[in-house]
Amino acid sequence: MSDIIDEVLSSVKNSNIFKNRQYLSPDYIPDELPHREEQIKKIASILAQVYRGERPNNIFIYGLTGTGKTAVTKFVLNKLYEKIKSFKYIYVNTRQSDTPYRILADIIESFGGKVPFTGLSTAELYRRMLKILNDEHTIIIIVLDEIDAMVKKHGDDILYRLTRINTELNNAKVSLIGITNDVKFVDNLDPRVRSSLSEEELVFPPYNAEELEDILRRRASLAFKDGVISDDIIRLCAALAARDHGDARRALDLLRVAGEIAERQGDTKITEDHIEKARIEIERDRVYEIISTLPFHSKIVLISILNGLKYKNTLTTGEVYEIYKKLTSEMGTECVTQRRVSDILNELDMVGIITATVINRGRYGKTKEVKLAVDKATIIRALKDNDEKLISLIKV
Repeated sequence: MSDIIDEVLSSVKNSNIFKNRQYLSPDYIPDELPHREEQIKKIASILAQVYRGERPNNIFIYGLTGTGKTAVTKFVLNKLYEKIKSFKYIYVNTRQSDTPYRILADIIESFGGKVPFTGLSTAELYRRMLKILNDEHTIIIIVLDEIDAMVKKHGDDILYRLTRINTELNNAKVSLIGITNDVKFVDNLDPRVRSSLSEEELVFPPYNAEELEDILRRRASLAFKDGVISDDIIRLCAALAARDHGDARRALDLLRVAGEIAERQGDTKITEDHIEKARIEIERDRVYEIISTLPFHSKIVLISILNGLKYKNTLTTGEVYEIYKKLTSEMGTECVTQRRVSDILNELDMVGIITATVINRGRYGKTKEVKLAVDKATIIRALKDNDEKLISLIKV
């Protein structure tokens, strides 16, 4: 067995593919962020108020996945801090810290405070955070990334408190930067939160194929050994990612995973076959992640589709709703309206889990024909791994 491990370690240590794979990591912030100069300038001009000791306006940033929102925000904050030490900043990913308790705990711990994993009320935690922030006597910028994930689960009460926090501080001043992939997220916030959080708004457009190609070429030259990857392969990755809403993160993942597949196979060059295998692997992982983080009723609707398609090739909206009602009754939980289920179907269609095609049925009106767009086994695995109480509902 140890021989197998040694062989694997040797293939990584003596890689014919990678020079340094960290340059393809989504967490890597490069020294330059091409094709985001306008966004960098806008965020920097807002935050530069710290130079005069003034609190910058809150900023709300939104755009699709992989458009550089997080990278640009971290880049600007890092560069400003190198030049101006008169402020502090904290980054919290609220998909990982997805409860008000964990968000407050992360902020407290960023300043060296200690928080038990559970046991305190949110109100007590908030009070402790206020004291710690006030003791800093400086401007503090709090970045809340993927805030839609937390708000969908727990509401926007903590967001409301944070947007009003300066009324409770005497010595410190706080600015917020909210980041989301959901372009409709702001519309669903409490009007008081929306007006405070969105003092400055910034939309990140998707990258086009040429921009993605430029980004990939820069990273590939740092990540791969000479001769490993051709311009044609870089163009292919850029074209695939441009088709998928201009997602630079997906393009970089394609390159990285293709390189890892080539490395495992003992190849010395990345080919179209490696890219295709990487695409299938990433798609499977993406579906798993999306399903794992779906809201409770969205998961039940998805199970309803799975169960219904056991007997038919397609389902109508009405059929999905009838199965959904039976499942919620079986669980003893309240069901949402048929209109909400129709909205959930649209959301599942938008993220590529199902296809929901509008069909005109003449005098019977319009309905949607619903089919799965991804592998059934991946859906079942994601549901079973992440929500034990829903396992008994799956009848396939």
